[in-house]
Amino acid sequence: MKITESQLALVNDRIRALIASNSFYGKKLEEAGITEVKTAEDFEKLPFSEKKDLRDAYPLGLMTAPEEEIVRIHSSSGTTGTPVIIPYTQKDVDDWGEMFKRCYETAGITNKDRIQITPGYGLWTAGIGFQNGCEKLGAMAIPMGPGNTDKQLEMMVNLESSVICSTSSYALLLAEEIEKRGIKDKIKLKKGVIGSERWSEKMRNSIAEKLGIELYDIYGLTEIYGPGIGINCEHNTGMHIWDDYLYLEIIDPVTGKNVPDGEEGEIVITTLVKEGAPLIRYRTHDLSRIIPGECPCGRKYPRIDTIKGRTDDMMKIKGVNVFPSQIEEVLGQFPEISSEYQIRISHLDGKDTMRIYVETNGSVDFENLSKRIAEKVKSRIGFTPIVKVVENGVLPRSMKKTARVIDERFD
Repeated sequence: MKITESQLALVNDRIRALIASNSFYGKKLEEAGITEVKTAEDFEKLPFSEKKDLRDAYPLGLMTAPEEEIVRIHSSSGTTGTPVIIPYTQKDVDDWGEMFKRCYETAGITNKDRIQITPGYGLWTAGIGFQNGCEKLGAMAIPMGPGNTDKQLEMMVNLESSVICSTSSYALLLAEEIEKRGIKDKIKLKKGVIGSERWSEKMRNSIAEKLGIELYDIYGLTEIYGPGIGINCEHNTGMHIWDDYLYLEIIDPVTGKNVPDGEEGEIVITTLVKEGAPLIRYRTHDLSRIIPGECPCGRKYPRIDTIKGRTDDMMKIKGVNVFPSQIEEVLGQFPEISSEYQIRISHLDGKDTMRIYVETNGSVDFENLSKRIAEKVKSRIGFTPIVKVVENGVLPRSMKKTARVIDERFD
């Protein structure tokens, strides 16, 4: 998927703004002697921007528009390192709202829906992004924010919410609570818009089945507006990305070179019209692929596959590179277990140990199941983990993102 002439013109406009503002990327371009790009090949020679650049620009080194035009800042929800501060102009906020409205419309959500918003409000882009799009759509926003499950369910029943917006972890927790309390017949949910963390097919199926709803996978990151830059349609053949606002590349994370459409790699995003903090060739570290061809829905927007993980998700255990998604794929082959799991990595007696905790009901032979899972995992990753089978509901549930990999080697 090559950059078009009209997208190149927008990139050049952003390059001029970055150089004029003397922001971190403007300085990078000046040092490289670049003032414009004329071809796709020129564009692919532009330097990448990285999270480290954004942290180094703290607090307001990313600000590219005049300060009097900045109406809001957001910050990434990461828990490590210096935070990243992203300034927004009014146009940025409006553009983000339009993209989010498009996401809702793509999911078949209308102004007659009642949208219960459970992601967090505050410095991060979650709750306020879902609300901004909801108001642009003209639907009724129920801005709950995270937590207080009793209140969430009370409002869900009494206000007859038709759409739930949440992380997959919290959607599962709510689904299990609804089942436990026997109130499914009082719930009027039809759709769920789920974002913020990677989730397995097994988890998706579990939430959809327990709640009896259609699920839509929304994509976004704080550095690039926030959630709402892409979503899957009713055909569920990947997430449409709004390429009138963004240009998306997939690169080989090692070489930094573009890979052919259909091949997996790291998502790199360029913002085409962002004013407050435009980013050019921003390495997201998210792993996916561009899906070639047209979607059956007829929309012309390019599609990316489900996010497979992150380049920094990789665990090195016993000298072997392991991704959580590999373990998830194996666990998905066992219908006896729930979608919840936890991986714990320890270093004992001079060697690494990986323990995988899974849940099942009491009617299953725990020992036999543990052995079968361990064998399957070994055939996939090359060494045998310790598999611990526990009762359903024992593993922790989260109202935000669930920590499924705990590396105790560095504690």
